[in-house]
Amino acid sequence: MTAAIILCFIIGYLAIVFEHPLKVDKTVPALLMGALCWGLLAVGYVNGWLSIIDTHETVYNMSLGFEKAEESFSNSLLHHIGKISEILIFLIGAMTIVEIIDLHRGFDVLKGYVNTKSKIRLLWITGILAFFLSAIIDNLTTTIVLITLLRKLIENREERIWYASLIIIAANAGGAWSPIGDVTTTMLWIGNKVSAIGLMEYLVIPSILCFAIPYAISSFLPVFKGNVAVSIQTDEKKQKLLSSSLMLYLGLGAIIFVPVFKSLTHLPPYLGMMLSLGIVWLVSEYVHPEEDFDDERRVMYSGRHALSRIEITSILFFLGILMAVAALETLVFGMITHEGQQVQAGTLRYMAEQLDKGIPNENIVIILLGFSSAVIDNVPLVAAAMGMYNMPIDHHLWHFIAYSAGTGGSMLVIGSAAGVAAMGMERINFIWYLKKIAWLAMAGFLGGAIAFILITNATG
Repeated sequence: MTAAIILCFIIGYLAIVFEHPLKVDKTVPALLMGALCWGLLAVGYVNGWLSIIDTHETVYNMSLGFEKAEESFSNSLLHHIGKISEILIFLIGAMTIVEIIDLHRGFDVLKGYVNTKSKIRLLWITGILAFFLSAIIDNLTTTIVLITLLRKLIENREERIWYASLIIIAANAGGAWSPIGDVTTTMLWIGNKVSAIGLMEYLVIPSILCFAIPYAISSFLPVFKGNVAVSIQTDEKKQKLLSSSLMLYLGLGAIIFVPVFKSLTHLPPYLGMMLSLGIVWLVSEYVHPEEDFDDERRVMYSGRHALSRIEITSILFFLGILMAVAALETLVFGMITHEGQQVQAGTLRYMAEQLDKGIPNENIVIILLGFSSAVIDNVPLVAAAMGMYNMPIDHHLWHFIAYSAGTGGSMLVIGSAAGVAAMGMERINFIWYLKKIAWLAMAGFLGGAIAFILITNATG
C-alpha cells in the first residue's frame, strides 16, 4: 500500500508536468492525486497495513484500538486541511484585492512612470517596477500588468518579448524576498518557517543581485541599443477612472498592511488579509469610478464582480497538491536516527535524511532544488521541503529554499507562473527563451545564491 501511495503521487506529478502534451488542466491530476493519496492512506491504515505520524512525531496505528486510531487519523487530516485552508483563504483575499484594483483600472496609473524613448531606460524602468511591484502584489499579477503595459508602448513583438522575458526574471526575484510576493514564500510564511523581517533581512541583497545581474548584462546587448517609439496615450479618460489612483494605492497599502497586522496581533496572516479585503471592498462599494455613475453600473466595479474573476482553478490546484504532499508527510515510511535513537519517520522526513547522507552539503541540495523548480512546479517542491525539514523559524535553510524555489523557475519559461503567463500572452517560444534568456536567468540565480551563502556564513 505504501508503494501504491507513492506511485499515485509520482503519476499525478508527471501528469502535472506534462499537462500540455496531455491536454488536460493541471488542476485535474492535482485534485485526483490529493484525494487518492488520502484514500489509499485511509484504506491501508484501517486494515492495519500502515502507520501514520503527526507533527509532534507521535506514531499511530490500529494497535491502539479502532476508536482511538480512527480519532488520530481524523485529527491528522483536520490538522493538514486547516493549515492548507489558511494558505488558500490568504490567496483568495489577495487575488480579490488585485482584481478590485484591476476593475478600477488602477494599474493604468503605472503608465505615468514610463515616459522614455530610450530602450535601456525602458528596460530598467520596467524591471524595477516588476521587482518592487511583485513584492507587494505577486509575481504573476505583476507580469500580466507589465506585459499589458508593454503592449501599449512597444509595437514590435520581436523587441517586446525581450522585455517581457526579462520582466519574468525581475518579478520572480522581487517576489522571493517578500512574504506576499510569491506563493511559495507565502506558504513558508504562513507555515511559520520564515518571518517577514527575516525574509527581507537575508534575501533582499540576493534578490537584488538575481534581478540586477541579468539586467546589467542585457544592457550591453544589441537589442537594447537605441530608442523605441513610445506612444503614451493622451486621452487619460479612456485609460483611467476617477477611482483608479485611490483604489491602486488603497489596495497595495491593504496588502502591505497584512504583515504589519500579523506582527501587531500575532494572529495568522489570513485574518489580516480578510480585514484588508473587507476595507478595500467597502471602499469599492461607495467610490464613484465615473462621472455619471448609477446603481446599475456599480456591480461592474464591486468586490462581487472581482470574486468572479479570480483563478479558482489555481486555488483548487494548490489544494490538491498540498493535500497530496500532506499524505506523504503523514505516511510512516521507515526508520531514521534521531538524537541517537532509531525512530519512525514520515516519507518526506525519510527522504530528507537520505539526501543529507547522499549530499551532506545542504546548500548544494537547495541549489539543486532551484534548478528543479525550472522544470517542476515549485509549490509541491516547497511543500515537500517543509515536510522534510524541521528547522526553527528563520533558519537560513528556509530562507534559501524561498530564494531558490522563487527565482530558479526563471531559467525556463515554463518554470514559474510568471513565465507561463508571459508565454501565453506573448507566445514566447520555449527554445527561443532557452537560447536567449536562460543563461541570463542562471547568472542571476547563481549570483544571488552565492551572495546568500556569503551573507549567512558572515552572520553565523
